[in-house]
Amino acid sequence: MKGLIVHEWIARSGGSENVLQAMSNTFPNSDIYCLWNDAPERFSHRIVEESFLAQTPLRRNKAAALPFMPKVWRNVVLDDYDWTLVSSHLFAHHVGTKSSRAHGQIFAYIHTPARYIWAPELDKRGQSMATRISSPFFQRLDRKRASEGTTFAANSRFIRDRIRETWDQDATVIYPPVAVTKLQSERAWKDRLDSKESEVLSSLRGEYILGASRFVSYKQLENVISAGESAGLPVVLAGAGPEEKFLRETAKTASVPVHFVDAPSDHLLYALIQSAQVFVFPPIEDFGILPVEAMALGTPVVVNSVGGAIESVTALDGGSAVDSFRGPELAAAVHDALGKDMSKARMKAQMFSEESFSENIQKWMGL
Repeated sequence: MKGLIVHEWIARSGGSENVLQAMSNTFPNSDIYCLWNDAPERFSHRIVEESFLAQTPLRRNKAAALPFMPKVWRNVVLDDYDWTLVSSHLFAHHVGTKSSRAHGQIFAYIHTPARYIWAPELDKRGQSMATRISSPFFQRLDRKRASEGTTFAANSRFIRDRIRETWDQDATVIYPPVAVTKLQSERAWKDRLDSKESEVLSSLRGEYILGASRFVSYKQLENVISAGESAGLPVVLAGAGPEEKFLRETAKTASVPVHFVDAPSDHLLYALIQSAQVFVFPPIEDFGILPVEAMALGTPVVVNSVGGAIESVTALDGGSAVDSFRGPELAAAVHDALGKDMSKARMKAQMFSEESFSENIQKWMGL
C-alpha cells in the first residue's frame, strides 16, 4: 500500500517535526508533502513535495500565508495514495480534494486544533485584530472539514477534549514520541560534555531547581523562580529568547540565587536535568515533552494541573501538579516531588518512547 505523510511546514527543529520524523521512520517508503520545507537536509533521502507557497515570499510569514492555506490543502490530489497520514496543528487535516478524499483513508494526528482561532487566550497570535475578525469564518470552515470522514488521533486527552469541543469529533489518544531510549542510554550525561560545558555544570554547586525552554512569555519561567523561593533552593534557567531581560530583572529581586545557562546543547541540557532536584514546567501545553524527558532521566517534575503535562506525570507517578505557582500549594508540590521514587518512573517511561509511538500509530491505522 502506498502512503503519503502530510505536515504543515517543516522547520529545522520542533516537537511536531519530531513527530514527523517518527512517522517517517515508521513508514520509510512513504512520500512527504508540506507547504514548504525549511530543513531539506532532514529528509534528503525522501521525496518531499512542497506547495506553490514555497515559491512565494509567504513562506517567510505564516500569518500572511494563513488565509491561503485551506485552499492550498483542499487542492492536493491524493488519488495515487491508499492512505494519508497527517501531522496537523493548523489546517493540514483539510488535505485533499473532495473526490480524492473519498479514494483513500485519511488519518490525522492532531497536535492541537489551531490555537490561533480556537484558543486565542493561549496564543498571542490569535489576539490580533485581523485574526479576531476572521476567526468565525475559519472556525466554520475548520469544523466542516473535520466532519468529512477523517480518522483522528490526539496527542493527549487534553487535546482530545479540545477536538470534541471544537469539531464535535472523537479521537484516539496517542502520546507523541520521546527519545526515552536515547536519554537512558547514558548513565551520566555529564561525561559527554566538552570542557566548556563541564565548567558550566560544575559552576552550579549544590542543589537547584531547573526550568528550561524558550524564553517566551507563555512558558511562564518566572514561576520557576517562585518555586525555588518556595523551596529555599537556587534556580537554574536554561534557554534563550525575547523574555530573557524580563527574567533577569525578576531574578534580581528573588530571595534565592538564579543562574542562567544560555541555549544549552542537548547533552548539557540532559546533564542539567540529571543534576537538578526538581524540574519545574509551568506552561499550559498540549502535551509537554520536557517533563517526560526529565522523568525518564530520573528527575521529578512539577507541572501545571491544566494541560497535557499532568497526564505523563500521573502515568509515571514522577512528580506533582499545581493549580497555582504561588504560596503554600507550590511549596507542598515541590516537597511532594522531592519525595518521589524515580526508579519506577524511569522504567515506566518507555510507554512514551519512539518505539511505542510507532507501534501505536500502526495499530491505530490498522497497518
